Amino acid sequence: MICAICAWYNQFCILHSAFCIVNGKGFIMNYEGDIYRPPSEAYSLIIQVTVGCTHNDCTFCPSYKSKQFRLKPFDTILADLQEARKYYRSAQRIFLADGDAFCMSTDKLTHILRTIREVFPECERVGIYGRASQILSKSDEELDTLRQSGIGIIYIGAESGSDEVLRRVRKGETAQDIIKAVQKAESAGIKTSVTLISGLGGRELMVEHAVKTGEMITTMDASYVGFLTLLVEPRAPIYAEVQSGAFELLSPLEVMDELEMIFENTHCISDTVFRSNHASNWLMLKGTLPRDKDMLLAQVREAKVNAGALRPDWQRSL
Repeated sequence: MICAICAWYNQFCILHSAFCIVNGKGFIMNYEGDIYRPPSEAYSLIIQVTVGCTHNDCTFCPSYKSKQFRLKPFDTILADLQEARKYYRSAQRIFLADGDAFCMSTDKLTHILRTIREVFPECERVGIYGRASQILSKSDEELDTLRQSGIGIIYIGAESGSDEVLRRVRKGETAQDIIKAVQKAESAGIKTSVTLISGLGGRELMVEHAVKTGEMITTMDASYVGFLTLLVEPRAPIYAEVQSGAFELLSPLEVMDELEMIFENTHCISDTVFRSNHASNWLMLKGTLPRDKDMLLAQVREAKVNAGALRPDWQRSL
């Protein structure tokens, strides 16, 4: 659901209550807790089909710590779709929340997608968060069914190409799991948008994080790759590691060094759209790899000698 109050705010968290305004009118949706979505879904109709995250153990993520994961009743989902239809003139894109709604069975997802097609026949694409393990658990036939039913893009939090970084942040998946999942979804005709996090290895694992992440981007062949920069909130478990000194955050210039290494170790063959334009980033970057690799590298190197190119820290947020 597009929220006229906050859809312009191109970040992950968009709704903090069940009340929304569309075209100057208010209506009630059955949202539970804060609702998060990818930046590219800023103008999508958002329907919450699950509550929370099945994993919910990543040390850097504060998003779903107050939620106990569960599936929402189909009657509630259907009611939300019908209610939104009353106020929403056109919904060309719909996003299914919460954190990894792709965990739902293919039958249940297909049922929801069929209802979306009936209620919003103009919808061109349905997006959804998913973990690598959930993509890998579905057969090629199931993925094809979901694609034909409307799933057009899966957003995957890869975070890092380093298994050691993934282990330390308790991701619960390996780099190879993520690579295989991206390749499987793309082969099924479903685009993937993969999120990675600058600075997630801290100072200790900065080089490994950069090199392995560049290699991951090369190998997985995702349609889209987006970067955030690590911001630590008190609710996130990693906060205690930062406070104790066990985890050392990178400085802005060290993040530029890391980005430079990532690009130097990225050798894409087919087109991958690259974005580093989230509010957490010090440097805004956008281009398509491999075509724009030299341009992106040049912008990073320029930022290393021109601090004015970097966003002030007080302007950064999740």
